[in-house]
Amino acid sequence: MTNLLEVCCGNLESVRAAVKGGAPRIELCSALELDGLTPAREDLQEARRLYPELMIHVLVRPRAGDFCYTPEEVERMSRQIETALDCGADGIVIGCLTPAGDVDKEAMQKLMRVAKNVTFHRAFDVCREPFSALEDIIGLGCSRILTSGQAPVAAEGTDLIRELRSRAQGRIGLLPGCGVTPSNARRILELTGCNEIHASASAPGADGRKVTSASTVEAILKNINL
Repeated sequence: MTNLLEVCCGNLESVRAAVKGGAPRIELCSALELDGLTPAREDLQEARRLYPELMIHVLVRPRAGDFCYTPEEVERMSRQIETALDCGADGIVIGCLTPAGDVDKEAMQKLMRVAKNVTFHRAFDVCREPFSALEDIIGLGCSRILTSGQAPVAAEGTDLIRELRSRAQGRIGLLPGCGVTPSNARRILELTGCNEIHASASAPGADGRKVTSASTVEAILKNINL
């Protein structure tokens, strides 16, 4: 089985580099320096126009900070999801929590009504009880969970990711991410039993923005599919 790499792209320059490096799927966002926000409609439209065969998952996150959203913010997110799908997104990346650190099932249910092929993002990594959160997210109908295993980087959270995958029993995918490099990507997959991984494969550009490196993408793909 071929292992899949999803590349997190915060701008069109990164999208071009990800495709050049051979990435089959991207997570499109903006403002990586803020851990990612909803991208501009125009960037999604251009990415879709340039690369009609590329799998594009779109992050919907209206602001930086926590993942506890007001009803007004949830409505805004719903509109952003509809826009992303209208512009050709193949999947949506979202995550809502309660102030207590649980999955906000009410907010998520509202978003799930308009979303498709949903990845619950790294809001999971600040959930207070990961196994309860896992069951809640499965119950919502999400396709996968992006997680570092509640550790600073995925390479340090492999035990939890492996346990989550075992408990999931094929009901949802686990997507390790954070701190993934060409040198550790294969090991992360081996230790977790997962077959897809998430990386920005980036470095600061001349203007200070994080920009994906085509050669890093290529190196990760090569190493996870030796």
